[in-house]
Amino acid sequence: MLKKMVGTLLAGMLTLNAWADEASLKKTIEAAYPKLKVYSVTKTPFNGLYEVFLGEEIFYTDEKFTYFIVEGRLIDSKTRKNLTADRMEELTKIDFNTLPLNQAIKVVKGNGSRKLVVFSDPDCPYCKQLEQQSLAGLNDVTIYTFLFPLEGLHPDAGNKARAIWCAPDRTKAWQDWMLNGQLPKTAGTCNNPVQDNADLGRRLGIRGTPLLIFANGKRISGAVPAQEIEGRLVQSK
Repeated sequence: MLKKMVGTLLAGMLTLNAWADEASLKKTIEAAYPKLKVYSVTKTPFNGLYEVFLGEEIFYTDEKFTYFIVEGRLIDSKTRKNLTADRMEELTKIDFNTLPLNQAIKVVKGNGSRKLVVFSDPDCPYCKQLEQQSLAGLNDVTIYTFLFPLEGLHPDAGNKARAIWCAPDRTKAWQDWMLNGQLPKTAGTCNNPVQDNADLGRRLGIRGTPLLIFANGKRISGAVPAQEIEGRLVQSK
């Protein structure tokens, strides 16, 4: 009988401790993120992992709210830094020196001392946004643009890419098209690297455009703002 009473008492104490931990964690989260409405905090069967329910979303965290996991991303709760994205950058780094730059359109700005590679589709609206709003304002950089038409999305992009490459001045032709919408009047029947670039992109796991690769091998996708590109160029020296 005494043994049963002790067991019941211990179970009750453990339950109270669990509730105390969950309540304390709830207060910690709400103090760090006052705009969040935390509906419940529940300890999971997984060691040291808690479920946090926000009404329309769930995330997971440790008992001290050091990190949290939301939508498959690990976030540092203090700095709010996406640790998953940082890790992905490391895992997907490319040896810049192995890239076949002869297959790219070369644009030199200023002294051209810094290096940047861009995989771009002539008919991609975000690629045009990148060219017009971000790359156009950079200085002292050499930009190597690999023509990478995604013909499944943009059926005429391959024809445009070949026409641009085959123009007498492909650098000018590329800028005329991306900045001013003027396509060269060339047949696009010369030897061109469009298919080789497609093969290269597949080997590198590139599925969308624009994609930027910096000299340190790190890459980022999308119409990245000029300020962020500038910062990454500095870091990649």
